[in-house]
Order: sequence, then C-alpha cells, then structure tokens
Amino acid sequence: MTKKFEVYKCNVCGNIVEVLHNGVGELVCCGQPMELKTENGTENEGKEKHVPVITKTDKGIKVNIGSVAHPMEDKHYIEWIEINEKGMVCRKHLNPGDNPSAEFNASQDVTVRAYCNVHGLWKN
Repeated sequence: MTKKFEVYKCNVCGNIVEVLHNGVGELVCCGQPMELKTENGTENEGKEKHVPVITKTDKGIKVNIGSVAHPMEDKHYIEWIEINEKGMVCRKHLNPGDNPSAEFNASQDVTVRAYCNVHGLWKN
C-alpha cells in the first residue's frame, strides 16, 4: 500500500516518484518494484550534511541543507528541497554547483525534506 507523500525510486533507471494519492497497488518501474525511500533525520549518521536547517527571514524561511555545507558535485549533490505547509507542497530543484539552500514564502511551521542523490531522503 502506498501513502500520500511517500517517495519511491527505481533502482534500474533512477526514476523517482512522490505519491499524490493513497493506493493499494505496488509501484513498479522497469519491470521491478520501486524502493520506498525512508526519511532519515536528526538521529542518523551524516546528519550534519543532510538534515534541513530552517531560518526565519523577512519574506518567510530559508532552508539550508546541513549545519555543514553539503557537497554539490556532479556525483554527489542535493537534487531537491521540499516544504510541506498544511498540505501545500513546494519544491526547489537543484543542480551540481548550486548552493544547497532554498527560500520559501512560508511560516516556520513546516516539514522540510531534501533528497541527496547518494544518501537518499532527509527530513528536519
């Protein structure tokens, strides 16, 4: 059974999907079941470079990935930063070389997730 906001990855082609509606079926890509990416958090190893850090700004919030800057190299980078505020989702996609941060017009009462192409899904 899939649940809203879960993230799945195809281990063959690399496709990533986020579930928009609860369902009873299995997600399949390239003929194989997709892998559910569980959210790592503040108790996991590597947290200093992966856990989103929220700072209040004049316009809303700024999200930096990690208390220590995350690498943004071709083979290791943050692919996206996402906030969920009362069911409204907003996501910023990043590329190698970008700053691993994003600004959103939102309150500090949000859930933030970030996806590292090497170390997976992280949550504040």
